[in-house]
Amino acid sequence: MNPARLAVLGIALAAGSGAAFLMSGGDPPPPPPAPKAEQPPPAPTTEVLVAAADMPMGQVLRAADLRWQPWPDAAMTAGYISRKDNAKALDETVGASVRSGFLAGEPIRAQKLVRPDSGFMAAILPSGMRAVAIVTDSRGTNSAGGFILPNDRIDVIRTFRDDANSRANNSEVQLSQTILTDIRVLAIGQLIQEKNGTNVVTGETATLAVTPAQAET
Repeated sequence: MNPARLAVLGIALAAGSGAAFLMSGGDPPPPPPAPKAEQPPPAPTTEVLVAAADMPMGQVLRAADLRWQPWPDAAMTAGYISRKDNAKALDETVGASVRSGFLAGEPIRAQKLVRPDSGFMAAILPSGMRAVAIVTDSRGTNSAGGFILPNDRIDVIRTFRDDANSRANNSEVQLSQTILTDIRVLAIGQLIQEKNGTNVVTGETATLAVTPAQAET
């Protein structure tokens, strides 16, 4: 082939390649976008009645102490109070007393409440036990005194005057005797509740849960 024709053909090919390059923008085409991952549907929930704040044993419930909260259906347990089953449950629960304390956000269960028409002491007293009140030293000068709270377990120590030794020594002689051990405290004074933080309950009496035999000690 004529060298002149070859030169013209080479120029034409170069021009065509350049035009194609310019038309393509000079860069390779971008990769296609990655497909977006589909978000799983939200887990089904049911509104249940929960404690709006920490509630100690003995607290009488107000409307402000309770609220409805979505709860995962997979975590529902028998005994939870749902709005679907009873839309008036919040109002109906007001006035009940707390038999066993609740934490904030914990579902309310009827088993942990005492209705207003029920005796609170009978509700918290274990089957077969007796409630016995004893005098305590609320000043704490001779015992734990004001630091004893409901649900604490205590030893009961009787302190008394030893008349024989007092006469023999011509001075007051006191003796102490442990008469009960590991006894549960039901209440202090007239307050059937616990105190949080550094506050403590003080009272003149402590109501204890004892067996019939211990009650005769």
